[in-house]
Amino acid sequence: MSVHETIDNGIAILTMDNPPVNALNSTDAYFIAEKICSYSNQKNNIKVVLLRSSGNGFCAGVDIKEMQGLPENEGILKANHSCYEMADAIHNSKIPVIVAVNGHCLGSGILIAGSADIVIASDDATFGLPEVDNGALGGASHLMRLVPPQKARWMLYTCETATAQELFSYGSVLQVVESEKLENTSMEAATKIAEKNGTLIQAAKASFDAIEETNLSKRYRLEQGYTFEMNLLGIGDQARDAFLDK
Repeated sequence: MSVHETIDNGIAILTMDNPPVNALNSTDAYFIAEKICSYSNQKNNIKVVLLRSSGNGFCAGVDIKEMQGLPENEGILKANHSCYEMADAIHNSKIPVIVAVNGHCLGSGILIAGSADIVIASDDATFGLPEVDNGALGGASHLMRLVPPQKARWMLYTCETATAQELFSYGSVLQVVESEKLENTSMEAATKIAEKNGTLIQAAKASFDAIEETNLSKRYRLEQGYTFEMNLLGIGDQARDAFLDK
């Protein structure tokens, strides 16, 4: 397991730690989903979740080596299902989820950040969706919670990234801080929420989720259907093999 859990004064901290680039395998994605769902069921105990990473970068996306190492379609199915469960758990969590992004935030990293309530980033953070280069689709729904639709289209088509400062200008990143200050700043934000009445915070989140004009999980599931289509055509495997050959 490369996701570590600590509990601190009503704050559940999940730290991704999978060197060298924090690629997210299916086991860890399922673990994040399971943990966040369990926090939602512990009223007035865990009040907020902080999801962060250690080492070089926040998340490089799914573990393509794991995906290509499994027989037939097992890899793509496990990756898609585990990513869906994780993103759905984060977005539909009964308690707020804060994400602290350092370095690269790619692919399933966008699912995490785009599903969360609050995003805080280091000044070296970059956000991107390289799915086209990796023979997959999905995550544009989450990207559009971080950047405007036309910018999201450009990032999807070209696989180009956006900086934390760009996202701050859009209002989707709460704060941009120096890398060495990210841990303390994100903990301070989590503490501010944890100090509030837990029942009221859950009610506030439920009310906001109810008025938000989106069904994020349904939209993501639709996108994933195109990933399966590309996989059946063989295009997905070709793209992933080419990526690994690099």
